[in-house]
Amino acid sequence: MSNALEKIYRKTAILLVSAVFFFASCQTDYVLELPNHFPTPIIPDDNKISAAKIALGKKLFFDPNISIDSTVSCATCHKPEYAFADNVAISTGVNGSRNKRNATSLINAVYLDLVNKDGGVVKLDIQAVVPIEDEHEMNIPIVKLAKSLKNNDQYQKMFEAAYGDASYIYAIPRALASYIRTLVQGDSNYDRYIQGDKSALTDSQLRGKRLFESDSLACNDCHSGFDLTDYSFQNNGLYQLYPDAGRALITLDSLDRGKFRVASLRNVAVTKPYMYDGSIATLSEVIDHYAKGGQGHINQSEKIKGFKLSQQEKDDLISFLKSFTDSSYL
Repeated sequence: MSNALEKIYRKTAILLVSAVFFFASCQTDYVLELPNHFPTPIIPDDNKISAAKIALGKKLFFDPNISIDSTVSCATCHKPEYAFADNVAISTGVNGSRNKRNATSLINAVYLDLVNKDGGVVKLDIQAVVPIEDEHEMNIPIVKLAKSLKNNDQYQKMFEAAYGDASYIYAIPRALASYIRTLVQGDSNYDRYIQGDKSALTDSQLRGKRLFESDSLACNDCHSGFDLTDYSFQNNGLYQLYPDAGRALITLDSLDRGKFRVASLRNVAVTKPYMYDGSIATLSEVIDHYAKGGQGHINQSEKIKGFKLSQQEKDDLISFLKSFTDSSYL
């Protein structure tokens, strides 16, 4: 792990432990709107959701002034029109810096136990510290950002309404987490189908669904459940040699090299390019990768065995994947 990233992860851990000693607002005037078939997420007791916290978090999310040169906001890399992901392989941060990983969708992040593709942050409430301080993203010490926001009259009122006299250093990532927790989607054609509307999927999508769940493809071994992911960390055989160690950066276990959290397939038709580094441009190419059985990395998941599809079957599978799109944020 790079020294800069190690420092950021260490700081987020310190923030998590220290946060219990700071004032937490008991406002609970906001109830998450959840699809009927979604479970109730666990919201930390020290950061219960309120309208004031969401409003503050949303303002921070779209404000480029939270970066060192006032050019990059959270929404720069997590665009609502792309399901809060980005439409380029690697997003650009301050001063033209480029991160090493593709910006993932934030939809349904309320359900994450371990945050970031490598699971390196243990709580959504402190995750924002990583991009805020990362030299390739916003590159501003959170202490400096807190001082800047404290001199802004509008932010002063919003912080007070949301977190009382709690430190801005702790309130900033927690407010962002509160807003991100509201980004819940579950009203795609696929959702309508599994809730009983058998006309919601086309004949092609139904054929694709059978393929998706078949023993030969077994896509639903990993992309399962209400969020179309089991949240596990897998090496999908993208490379024989991984330039990014993935989960091993956190666990320091060589058996975790090349492992990343299984991505949700929600809105997958609009969150291209794909893979942890955005190296695959289309759904067709993603299917080709899995059909070939991966590159054979030593840690490659045993679930990736390869398969054969006709062009019609491939088209049907892609059609089914498109049924996961929920247009409410697009």
